[in-house]
Amino acid sequence: MRRLITIALAFVISGAGASAQTRRPARKLVPPPPPAPLTKVAPEITCPAPLGVGTTTKLSFCDVMTGRDPAAGILIAIPPHKGPVTLTFDLHNRHTYSEEQVKANRAYARYTATVGVLTMDNTLISRAVAQSEFRNASDLVDRIGGGAGPGGAKAVAPTGTEPIIVTIPEAEERVSILGEKLTYERLDGAPATYTSPGRPVAIISNVMIEYRPAPPKAAPKPVQKRR
Repeated sequence: MRRLITIALAFVISGAGASAQTRRPARKLVPPPPPAPLTKVAPEITCPAPLGVGTTTKLSFCDVMTGRDPAAGILIAIPPHKGPVTLTFDLHNRHTYSEEQVKANRAYARYTATVGVLTMDNTLISRAVAQSEFRNASDLVDRIGGGAGPGGAKAVAPTGTEPIIVTIPEAEERVSILGEKLTYERLDGAPATYTSPGRPVAIISNVMIEYRPAPPKAAPKPVQKRR
């Protein structure tokens, strides 16, 4: 009887060993790679109407023209990315400075400029508005070099600053900034609104984008030739 029990146990142990030998080890789950960190850069910009560089800030200022064709606006290129992109820029009103009017206390002006950020198929992503008042030279953001005024400054200068933040959908590779309208009020006349195409209605500067770079594309597998 003891011999039969011993033989039976030997068979059980032998079977368990064989089962352990054929059992595959559990696969370790490899976590996906972490997403690329956000990158903030000054993007590539196509400015159809550059105003110039500020004498103090050294920023590049670009006129925003009214229009209906996105291809004619300020074009901002977006590098390959994953997820939405954050576009930021400073929107300014556009003032023609006159020292004589300032001295005569007749330089007051109030501006309300409206611009749009659009996709290249003319879909509006967001509107932005800048409203400011001008009374004297201290209301100017900067003077623009390359003009015939005192110190070589241009008469046209940015006034007022409105920081703008726009979220660009992931599918877009380029967007356009176009002017919509300008309302201008002054001491010696009724308010006037301008919407006709081809008119400068605002100025932008300090354009930046923040995005998550797209993961690198996997290298194609070599094609094996059949023998």
